Amino acid sequence: MDILIVLVAMVVVGLVIGYLAGIIWKDERPYGLGGDIGIAVATTIVVGLIDWFVIPAIGFSETIVLLGLASEPALAALLVLWLIRRARR
Repeated sequence: MDILIVLVAMVVVGLVIGYLAGIIWKDERPYGLGGDIGIAVATTIVVGLIDWFVIPAIGFSETIVLLGLASEPALAALLVLWLIRRARR
């Protein structure tokens, strides 16, 4: 059940980040709103699952896992969206 909550949270974070990307970069959307949202959701899910499975396997505490889940997927989605915008120039 915990993994389901993580997946739902990552989808919500991806939706928000995908929408906010246009505001952050002044509506510069090379793939449109749907593309930004799709890329952000995919990135947050991948990074969230990596955080969920890899960080505990390395031996870090649950607190570190939660801190990683709270910050890394959103930052990774912003980074990927920024890289796409720079590559499309």
